[in-house]
Amino acid sequence: MAPRANWKGYLRLSLVSCPIQLFPATSEREKVSFNQINKVTGHRIRYRRVDDVSGQEVPADQITKGYEIAKGEYVPITDEELAGVAIESAHVIDIDEFVPKSDIDELYYSRPYYITPDGETGADAFAVIRDTMQQMKMVAIGRVTLTSREHVIALEARDSGFVGMLLRYPYEIRDAKEYFIDIPKVKITKDMMEMAKHIVEKKRGRFNPAKFEDHYEAALKELIAKKSRGQKISVPEHKPTAKVIDLMEALRRSVGGDKTPAPVQPKKKARKVAAGQREMLLPISGKKAAKETAAKVVAARPARSTGRRKAG
Repeated sequence: MAPRANWKGYLRLSLVSCPIQLFPATSEREKVSFNQINKVTGHRIRYRRVDDVSGQEVPADQITKGYEIAKGEYVPITDEELAGVAIESAHVIDIDEFVPKSDIDELYYSRPYYITPDGETGADAFAVIRDTMQQMKMVAIGRVTLTSREHVIALEARDSGFVGMLLRYPYEIRDAKEYFIDIPKVKITKDMMEMAKHIVEKKRGRFNPAKFEDHYEAALKELIAKKSRGQKISVPEHKPTAKVIDLMEALRRSVGGDKTPAPVQPKKKARKVAAGQREMLLPISGKKAAKETAAKVVAARPARSTGRRKAG
């Protein structure tokens, strides 16, 4: 069965236009999804639309949208009223400008769509716009209305069609300074940089999404298969990753291909010394040395007072 278009309308460049259709370029259907069930009966949980005050279930034809202007006070908006908010981007993607792709910060990328001609009418206009953009290596910026919202869309020529990438608005992008301001400034030595560069060179490759493997998805499928066969599931204990204190040693081992973590150097605890006690600097070996050292320690102690008074 042919895929169903999410949007149909026109692509327009000045006085040149052609009918087009948009298809989602990505899909989440293949991922494992769960339903909520009653763990006592095993029955699926269903949700009902219930009036917040009366507690009664509300039929679908009695439900409309509303915008809360005060606590518990709403302005109702009907679908017909929303449809009356006429904006041209609901039916036409008007190209406003062309920009180099490198000008677009990747933080603004949101959701990709494939764009194809809608029928044979206007195929020539579609091809002219596509091939011109491809030769000039430019991206077209326009506007499109999807799911009752107007979005900025970037169109890039790809193969025989376009890829349209929805872009976020500036107010949707958080300021990085709020998160990076507390990152301390550190000075990296030349030796560390050289070893780090060597590791990067060893791992250099070409981007190949075919290598990507969703380990969590595979583990979920294995879990479901075991449960369906009645196998007992044991939860493995995960040991925390050791903290690497010796960064230089970790880099050396990485360069050498050793994947074991660098040893954690324990902090030496300061030895407590009692008041008036001298610290031993030399190790004691043998009984004779022990006796001699003990005699020296006793001789070094201050004389004790007996605390007795002479009889008068």
